[in-house]
Amino acid sequence: MTSIASTPQRQPVRPGLISARRTVPRNIARPDYATTGEPRRSRKGRLVKTADEIQRMRLAGQAAQRVLEGLRAHIAPGVTTDHLDDLAHAAYLAEGGYPSTLNYHGFPKAICTSVNEVICHGIPDSRKLVDGDIVNCDITIFLDGMHGDCSATFLVGEVDEVSRRLVDVTYECMMKGIGAVAPGVPVREIGRAIQTHAEANGYGVVREYVGHGIGEAFHAEPTVLHYFEPRAKTRLETGWTFTIEPMITLGHYASSTWDDGWTVVTADGSRTAQFEHTVLVTKSGVEILTLPEYADQPFM
Repeated sequence: MTSIASTPQRQPVRPGLISARRTVPRNIARPDYATTGEPRRSRKGRLVKTADEIQRMRLAGQAAQRVLEGLRAHIAPGVTTDHLDDLAHAAYLAEGGYPSTLNYHGFPKAICTSVNEVICHGIPDSRKLVDGDIVNCDITIFLDGMHGDCSATFLVGEVDEVSRRLVDVTYECMMKGIGAVAPGVPVREIGRAIQTHAEANGYGVVREYVGHGIGEAFHAEPTVLHYFEPRAKTRLETGWTFTIEPMITLGHYASSTWDDGWTVVTADGSRTAQFEHTVLVTKSGVEILTLPEYADQPFM
């Protein structure tokens, strides 16, 4: 694996102040957990989506991508992750959707912002982004009864070449995983493609956090591992929708969790990056549901 000593030494990320939970107007349709924090929909529902459900997922996915891309211009030194959450929250509402993470098992914000060694589930707070940071913004919208989920890792100001390379390879890992999707393919082949590319570049692949089925439920079957597990023999079927969202590390993939119960960091303090798309298994391969409307499908 790449030595973490080869990256500039920086202070570890520390939690800041978390602002009050933002509100959602009553006219916005919300998921079943919005009030209680506990989802009632089973993870083990019907996996094959109808044509209507797929179309609604396309629209939700495109809306999620617009929210994500809208943050890009605001990623800069001095900007707080709470400000990014404020912008995203307003963008969800402008799309007519609900921020899927808001009160999901009690999560307090509309997006997850994971900086440097934070693997996932970072809570937006008063910490200001610093020149040289990398930050993943994870966006999920609940729109017309469906969730659309995507994320990207952004560079903050002037970022060292080691971290830039990590971000580039992480995106490549996601695309390698998506390229492995086709009906009849064992789900383990997604993980094989990702792990092979990551380790060829000297990186680790996080084991504890995985891709997941998505649709009317935020998290559902199937479970999509980002590393090769021979026992993951379930074969993909046309009409399934799920996320592919590898978390790739400069150092070891082991993780620990902050006392807030959400923020997951690399145990060795090494930097980590993530990208995510929601995909559909088609009759001939795969369609990415979280591409912008104008973008060409890379595997069709």
